[in-house]
Amino acid sequence: HSPLSQITPANVGNLKEQWVFDSTLPVAGRGTEATPLFFGGRLYLTGQAGHAWAIDATTGKVLWTYRREYPSGMVNCCGAINRGFGVLGDTLYMGTIDARVVALNVNDGTVRWESPVADGSKGYSITMAPLVVKDKIIVGVSGSEYPTRGFIDAYDARTGDRAWRFYTLPAPGEPGSEKRP
Repeated sequence: HSPLSQITPANVGNLKEQWVFDSTLPVAGRGTEATPLFFGGRLYLTGQAGHAWAIDATTGKVLWTYRREYPSGMVNCCGAINRGFGVLGDTLYMGTIDARVVALNVNDGTVRWESPVADGSKGYSITMAPLVVKDKIIVGVSGSEYPTRGFIDAYDARTGDRAWRFYTLPAPGEPGSEKRP
């Protein structure tokens, strides 16, 4: 239920499409799996294969495009997907399929910083939208289809320096790593 009253059963038939943005890319994959962020009159969207866009929400005009080139030798099970941005102030944050966190300027899409999280050639990737908590950018790794060890990282939002890492699985010899019946 919504308390908004601008659109009613009486006027819903008068709504008309104003613009369309086609995020289809000439690469094989699963399509767009991100929810756009809206603020400052713009939509910010990530797509597959390292693409991202800023779109004027009124006109649909693409204001800037970002494309991450991925190194060869990456291991990935399920396609180069991305599930969205995190945002803090005038910076957008995205995880990458080669296991990095990238900070982009909201105004022009230029890279402010980039931090390696793990080795993408060993199956690690980041497909989630980063979570912003105070001055930290929090990401978790994907890659459980491979012999990877799960963890959650936090990065300083201004510098990209890793603040902490929490392993979700114990290392051999640590409590909880023993075999169970």
